[in-house]
Amino acid sequence: MQLIQEVGNKSFKKMPDLKPGSTVRVHQKIKEGEKERVQVFEGLIIAVSAGNGANKTFTVRKIVEGIGVEKVFPIYSPNIAKIQVKKTASVRRSKLYYMRSRSGKSARLKEKHLSDEETNEMQPAPVKEEPVQDAPAQEEVKAEAQETAKEV
Repeated sequence: MQLIQEVGNKSFKKMPDLKPGSTVRVHQKIKEGEKERVQVFEGLIIAVSAGNGANKTFTVRKIVEGIGVEKVFPIYSPNIAKIQVKKTASVRRSKLYYMRSRSGKSARLKEKHLSDEETNEMQPAPVKEEPVQDAPAQEEVKAEAQETAKEV
């Protein structure tokens, strides 16, 4: 059992911090026949399961034309292209099932809006680029600059 967990932990992609009370945009890949497209589901996270690794899921709820719609997403599903955390709210519960019976003003949560820099998004790790110029070339440029400064 430990071997399965170790292998699973190495293959997981980096995920944003998903908490109940966060409003997220889940970009889900949908295959229709031979075509594949990305559909966005935006809503409130009402629950994050207590599963470990590959078994972990989160439930997102939104209201469509007055009807509540909930979807349960496995966190490490290959069908999830991207997850964006739009805003977070301070909540005191780990499961927000009481939000199912609320609508309008009573469904508001105390929210903290995130700036573009704080917005968590699932992305591949950034690649560091090294400078193109060689060290000897930089020294030559500095020497030429000093010579022209002396002439002036």
